Amino acid sequence: MIETMKSVTIVAQASRRQEMLLSLRHAGLLHIRHLTRTCPASEEIAAKMHSLLGVMNAVVDEAGKSAKGIRQEKLDGDALDSMVCDLEKTISQRKAAEDEHLRLSSEITRIEPWGDFDPDALKALAEEGYAFFFYTLDDNVLDAVRQDEDVVFVPLRDVNRMKAIAVLGARLPSRYSAREFTLPQASLTDLRERLAQLEKTIAQAHGTIADAAKYMDAFKLEVKRLEEASMFERVKATSQEEQNRIVFISGYLPEDRCDDFRSLAGENGWAYLIDDVADDEDPPTQLKYKGLIRIIQPIYDILGTVPGYREYDISSWFLLFFSVFFAMIIGDAGYGLIFLLIALVMNVRAKKCSDANILLYVLSATTIIYGAVTGTWFGSLAVLEKLTFLQLFIIPSICNYSMELYGIESVYAQNAVMQLCFMLGAAQLGLACVLNVISKIRVRDLSLLGDIGWLIDVCVLYMMALYLVIGASVDFTVVIVGVAVGFFLVVVFGSQEPGKSFAAGLKSGLGGFFTSFLDTVSCFSNIMSYIRLFAVGMASLAIAQSFNSMADMAGPVFGAVIVVLGTVLNIVMGLLSVIVHGVRLNLLEFSGQLGMEWTGYKYDPFRETVDKTESEQGVVK
Repeated sequence: MIETMKSVTIVAQASRRQEMLLSLRHAGLLHIRHLTRTCPASEEIAAKMHSLLGVMNAVVDEAGKSAKGIRQEKLDGDALDSMVCDLEKTISQRKAAEDEHLRLSSEITRIEPWGDFDPDALKALAEEGYAFFFYTLDDNVLDAVRQDEDVVFVPLRDVNRMKAIAVLGARLPSRYSAREFTLPQASLTDLRERLAQLEKTIAQAHGTIADAAKYMDAFKLEVKRLEEASMFERVKATSQEEQNRIVFISGYLPEDRCDDFRSLAGENGWAYLIDDVADDEDPPTQLKYKGLIRIIQPIYDILGTVPGYREYDISSWFLLFFSVFFAMIIGDAGYGLIFLLIALVMNVRAKKCSDANILLYVLSATTIIYGAVTGTWFGSLAVLEKLTFLQLFIIPSICNYSMELYGIESVYAQNAVMQLCFMLGAAQLGLACVLNVISKIRVRDLSLLGDIGWLIDVCVLYMMALYLVIGASVDFTVVIVGVAVGFFLVVVFGSQEPGKSFAAGLKSGLGGFFTSFLDTVSCFSNIMSYIRLFAVGMASLAIAQSFNSMADMAGPVFGAVIVVLGTVLNIVMGLLSVIVHGVRLNLLEFSGQLGMEWTGYKYDPFRETVDKTESEQGVVK
């Protein structure tokens, strides 16, 4: 359920602002309203955190996997700041050395074919009137140069399979196609010595940076401290001061925490006002899960979706339908056993059963059940033939091997699964209509008749989907009358609401006539959308069968490798399909029929994020 929130305003003496904010942070109760995004103090902290994160990334890149086994050492205060500063300098020096190393390597590659010589000697000759210019050219151009009496040159050894010459006195005329060689700043020997020095500098920098891996816990803890300090400064900037006498700040609080807040305010001598949330306010959402429903939270956290404060909490329905969709998309009891094994391993290693662990148990169970009733075990008929007891769980009418086991044409079994998909779609969308009706009955909202109209449309459009896809017999009179009645109720009553006259609601409904028509078409497409459960499940089965066929032809050893790789690939693709399709049906089709937009944001109170144990031990939990 979505917890009821209260609007809270706190007033205290301006001289006690710091004390008030520290007490609020320690209590961790108040979600600050209109929190300032940034301020000079938080920007300064952000810059410091940016530097620290840059150092941490460099250390992780340098130490690699070996960083996990390094014994951690405590570091804080000025010593930590000094270490970060030194590491930044080292990283900067290493970057400069690497850039110079790259440049010198390229320069050495360029001049190596010309041999080792002293550029300063050539510059000295030029000052005495003997300037030399060096070129590479092909044989034809060299022949032309030889015939030019105005050009004095000395032939050199070939460079990169090209002729090389040193022209005396002046540059080669532009009419000759030749590439001039630019003299280097130092000799080849000097460049190589400098390159060796740079390599030594880079190696030392690598060692220094990698050695800092023993302070990674200290760095992580400092990042948390900086984040906490930044939030404090933002809250401080949010609090408003009046005439240097009083300071006030406002926010939101769950109704069941009001007594805790009153005790806190009494202890600190604050004046406060606790009020109901106004209609024009947009408070945060705090979901309170009951029993097993809490296991849906990991999915919400991954998706980052939060219902609006005034929207529905569909957690229980989301969990129910998501579990079914997951099972139908994965579709294989063998894969369900793999998920079950993973859940058991996670449980044993963690020595406790987390919500994510329980969720995996539930999803593996539904997958095993669905795979068992459809006779799908690693996409193999041979498994069913060898382990005949597995056939006891099969429902022949939806079995993927109905022809081989029961002589039932595959098309009939496939039609039955598609009908099941449409039934799920109609049930979920119809449930949305019922939930809307129940919600509106409580407030005597006449637009509930519009939702009844949508329910009628869902039912008759479900019949139409069966006719179009699997050829089921349909009474078109019922379909036409049902759509007409449903559409009439939507147009006439869909825009009614408490406090609005019937005539005004009717006018608004007629004004949205075309939109309602498009919504009716969309309702039909939403029902059709549930066919994706069948399509993705069949694709997964086809992939498994293809890998099994390849394995049979490859022999026992390579065949086992192919089966393992195929299973892993199929599971990964199945999980991606669950995210794309299974989640979509809940967040778009079902939520859209409910009128939900998922516009909420989480209740996130101003609180301490670094606990005492972390500070004392110098580690991050």
